[in-house]
Amino acid sequence: TFSFTDPVVSMDLLRAVLQPSINEEIRAVFNKYMKFFQKAAINVRDNVGEEVDPEQLIQETCRSCLEQAKLLFSDGKKVVPRLPHEQVVPKRARQMDEELNRRGSPIPKKRKGRPPVQSLSNDRGVSGMAAWKLKVSEPVRRDGPKWDPSRLTETTTFVLGSRANKALGMGGTRGRLYIKHPHLFKYAADPQDKHWLAEQQHMRATGGKMAYLLIEEDIRDLAASDDYRDSVDLRLDELKPFVPPAWMTEKMQKHMETLRRGGDAPPPECPPE
Repeated sequence: TFSFTDPVVSMDLLRAVLQPSINEEIRAVFNKYMKFFQKAAINVRDNVGEEVDPEQLIQETCRSCLEQAKLLFSDGKKVVPRLPHEQVVPKRARQMDEELNRRGSPIPKKRKGRPPVQSLSNDRGVSGMAAWKLKVSEPVRRDGPKWDPSRLTETTTFVLGSRANKALGMGGTRGRLYIKHPHLFKYAADPQDKHWLAEQQHMRATGGKMAYLLIEEDIRDLAASDDYRDSVDLRLDELKPFVPPAWMTEKMQKHMETLRRGGDAPPPECPPE
């Protein structure tokens, strides 16, 4: 039983009403800076190796941003711990943090002569991204026929994500496909699935690596689109499609239904394939 005269309950009811609008505005803020996260994540993958999943890296960075944003509303008792590299910050940045905390407001005062924040979202500031960058202004939509779990039957053919990347001419840049086409359905194989895939020689028994499964039809539809059909790097013979067992297909149906209803995909247990 809750008392609606309780200030905490009253404020939380108001928060619940406003939360959808707040979430949309937060998404818009992240969309403004997403191109920088994307380019940085790709650079990390290129420098560190293909075991880095840029999509996962971006998600973790966004979550870290939200954690650090809590400092704006700190009451001085509970402070969000900073990462080691954040302990020493430039004097100017430290002064701005202290000023914001003193005012208790997330909105900094306007200053004359400062360029508008919107200038950071200028596409010309990031070269080489226009051809395939994620359309961050649009939330990922998971509806329509391609997201109907009933389309996954016991005869539906799938391909490994690594093979789909090669078939579309992306070579070994495996994370690129998932960032460029976030609307694609992908399923992260669990240990039981990977055991079957290895037994059937669809993948090597590498144990620790992540394996994504994609629907062959979706990849062939992409290959026939304007973005790929005239590409000299298109190699559909790399797909090597296969029909998974019924128990695996059933798991993928449930996974698709969860994503379609707005649920989150389970976090990867290990680096991507």
